[in-house]
Amino acid sequence: MRSTIEKIISASLVLSCEHATHEVPAAYRRLFRGHQDVLESHRGWDPGTAALGKALKCRFRAPLFQTSISRLLIEVNRSLWHPRLFSEFSRNLSESEKQHLIETYYLNHRNRVEEEIRRLIAVRRPVLHLSLHSFTPQLGEEIRNADIGLLYDPRRKLEKRFCESWSAELKQNPYGWRVRRNYPYLGIADGFTTYLRKQFPAMDYLGIELEINQRHMQASNPEFKRMVKLVCDTLSRLLGAAG
Repeated sequence: MRSTIEKIISASLVLSCEHATHEVPAAYRRLFRGHQDVLESHRGWDPGTAALGKALKCRFRAPLFQTSISRLLIEVNRSLWHPRLFSEFSRNLSESEKQHLIETYYLNHRNRVEEEIRRLIAVRRPVLHLSLHSFTPQLGEEIRNADIGLLYDPRRKLEKRFCESWSAELKQNPYGWRVRRNYPYLGIADGFTTYLRKQFPAMDYLGIELEINQRHMQASNPEFKRMVKLVCDTLSRLLGAAG
């Protein structure tokens, strides 16, 4: 049986952005009239993740799947039973309108990612799925004390080993950026990777949420390029890639 590190090195990479944009289709813009500021805030999307995903896609030639609507319309990173699947802006839509959002945006995104993972596993290669996110530096009264977070299930050996190794690589950054594991959220909380862990065995699927502090995720900020390079370079070393 191959060692844990050999399994990680041989993994196929799949990228996803569940909160790539704050766009709202024309049919639903009435719901957000007068609330553009909320749409453009951390509540409406994860700034910088689409650009990071594009950089990783180019570097590793990996498939990238990203949403096309704001999380305030429907929250693609939550289970269908979650009380915040629909926000205060969309929760009063009719059942038929909600079902349309589920089928057109929610299931469309999640099914495409799951199908690609299933396809890659079928050719007997483990899959490393990076779900890309960014978090607000301050949530309410809480100041988030991290620059990079790696979310995973500590009960799954490959995920734990991978995040221990990646965290060690990331911590060598020359900028003093703090790296924490299972912060600012727990990797076992309700989310897309948590769902996918129930679909695939631990030796076939590694579901990692990469969380980056939004103060580094503005494309106009010089730190953004440094952050993207750090993520790409450390992941390349970890996967044994030449890229």
